[in-house]
Amino acid sequence: MMPWWGICLILFGTFIMFTIIKAFSKSKKPAKSAILSMFCGFISLLLVNLTGIFTGVTLPISLLTVLTAVIGGIPGVTLLLGLNLFF
Repeated sequence: MMPWWGICLILFGTFIMFTIIKAFSKSKKPAKSAILSMFCGFISLLLVNLTGIFTGVTLPISLLTVLTAVIGGIPGVTLLLGLNLFF
């Protein structure tokens, strides 16, 4: 298992990357936009698992899935769902 400081470093690096991308795209508030993107990915992962009771589609909550959801946002969760379909 990855140490906690490694996870924090990955999340901080993701935040910095999103902030830089948002700043280059002329966003008025790049840090807020980056946090919102990361938060939307995490919430979408939780919503997929919450609605899994009704749909039968769930994703395991692990370090890999959470980091993919936070780094990739909603497209990251969609990627996880697609990979879950095939594997």
